[in-house]
Amino acid sequence: MSEKQNTRCAILETAARLFFTQGYHATGLSQIIKESSCPKGSLYYYFPNGKEELALECINCTRDLVIEKWNQKFSAFEEPAEAIQNFVHDMAEDAEKFDFQGYMPFSFWMAVETSSISDTLRAAGQDVFAAWQAVISERLVSYGMDEAKAKEIGVVIISLLEGALILTLTNRDKQPLLSAAKCIPYVINHCPSF
Repeated sequence: MSEKQNTRCAILETAARLFFTQGYHATGLSQIIKESSCPKGSLYYYFPNGKEELALECINCTRDLVIEKWNQKFSAFEEPAEAIQNFVHDMAEDAEKFDFQGYMPFSFWMAVETSSISDTLRAAGQDVFAAWQAVISERLVSYGMDEAKAKEIGVVIISLLEGALILTLTNRDKQPLLSAAKCIPYVINHCPSF
């Protein structure tokens, strides 16, 4: 990786960590520059539109990272419920490994805080959730489920996981995620069509 790529990555990683740990509003560009050990000019070179552009890039990186993880699980497991449960178990282990602090759930800082201050960030949040739901729904359809029901279940699963992740981080305990994982087969097999 080139020095330029390292600088950009350092800025993004620092911004994502700070947005998660202290929130979008409480994170200033000066703090990101200081904690990333990057020159001020680098931040404005890579993100000329400032904090909103930086947050947008963090959101997009999170979306892509999670989609990649979903695709890996669906490739590794034939049964969708088993793949999703394994994905959730990995989330629980990662949250614990990072002491429930460095693990960045998308919903905490983006969906709740930034969507009310920026239409651009709100639209990005909608895109993230839609993309994650689509990955799940597409897998369920390829497994033989009706498309309309698969879309509904995709929404329910993402909602279940986001809620469990919030409880896990708030309680500093992975049990809510593990409990949610146990419910996945039931949601897939017994969720009625609306």
